[in-house]
Amino acid sequence: MKLRRSERMAVMTEYLLNNPHKTTSLNYFAEEYQTAKSSISEDITLIKGAFEKRGIGRVDTITGANGGVIFTPTISYSDELAILEELRTALSDSDRVLPGGYLYLSDLLSTPKILKDAGRIIAKRFENEPIDVVMTVATKGVPLANAVANILNVPFVIVRRDLKITEGSTVSVNYASGSSDRIEKMFLSKRSLKPGSRVLIVDDFLKGGGTVTGMVSLLKEFESDLVGVVVFAENASTDHSQLDFQSLLRVSDIDAQKQSVHVEIGSILQVEDAKK
Repeated sequence: MKLRRSERMAVMTEYLLNNPHKTTSLNYFAEEYQTAKSSISEDITLIKGAFEKRGIGRVDTITGANGGVIFTPTISYSDELAILEELRTALSDSDRVLPGGYLYLSDLLSTPKILKDAGRIIAKRFENEPIDVVMTVATKGVPLANAVANILNVPFVIVRRDLKITEGSTVSVNYASGSSDRIEKMFLSKRSLKPGSRVLIVDDFLKGGGTVTGMVSLLKEFESDLVGVVVFAENASTDHSQLDFQSLLRVSDIDAQKQSVHVEIGSILQVEDAKK
């Protein structure tokens, strides 16, 4: 399909945005748009400059027989800070306080723009880590895990709290539920995770840490490796010193009677802060 340069650059930009972390040969673009490789290379250079200038991501050219171009999404520190401050303000609304020390998150975790922004922030922390799968537990963490998986361009798997016949054979582990203070089970289909997989765990809210600990235990059963743990929000009033994780937001002083809560930006930016 022969296109004018402006049209070609538009569709190439769309292709790169929708295929992150995927190496695509220049021959593919040359054949697809019936254009010389030298022209495609010039187009890529212009797109690369625009992406970097706007903080959209990196466009790298890989030489060699198996080379090509690869797009790695990213986000600027200033944009991260602005997004997290907006989320902090939204989560600070006293109407979100629920009995039992929880906050209402469903509206935030069902808003496409918030999910995309949060996904970009999380994915940036692991852009240089080989990740095979994003894992979460049903149900509220699913949209966020899906957003992160889309940006990393990897599958995501869902751990269940009850058996589903459609899952086939499963592996189960016991875990201490922080919400019910009792031992419960979680299940993962044997077909969901290959041995040796490198897994990023993403969840919505970290209270007692039992759910995350359960998922980590599941990884051991599958002989897979934990790359990291990220939660949308953590309850800072609970001791999580035994867990290694990052959070977008940190909440404390949750008082259901007074309908009050204190919210801060979480630990997700600390690594980048340390570099400054």
